[in-house]
Amino acid sequence: MSAAGDRLQDTARQAALALPGVSHGYPFTPGLDVYKVAGKVFLIVTDDPDDQIITVRCEPEHARALERGHASITPGRYLDKRHWISLGPGPGITERLIADAVEDSYDLAAEQLPRGDRPRAR
Repeated sequence: MSAAGDRLQDTARQAALALPGVSHGYPFTPGLDVYKVAGKVFLIVTDDPDDQIITVRCEPEHARALERGHASITPGRYLDKRHWISLGPGPGITERLIADAVEDSYDLAAEQLPRGDRPRAR
């Protein structure tokens, strides 16, 4: 467990919970804290002190650019590696980058919902 890993995960959780219509729980396993908007997953926080990562949705082109620019951003663990990325603590992983990644992931998930099911604008 590291302070940087704790900060990464805490920042992601706070960013997610600040968005409208978000729920979270542990539907898959006790080690994965899953955040959803209207039933669509947009954030997974890995509750493993030896592997402190978050996994978010990301546009494929943007994902590849982030992976090239940050050693601790990799293709998404657990999910479609084209549309998901995992972020771990490391150089250049700022609170702003984390919050932006969570908010972008939320937007991508919400866009897939029927208009009537989408949360009100944030």
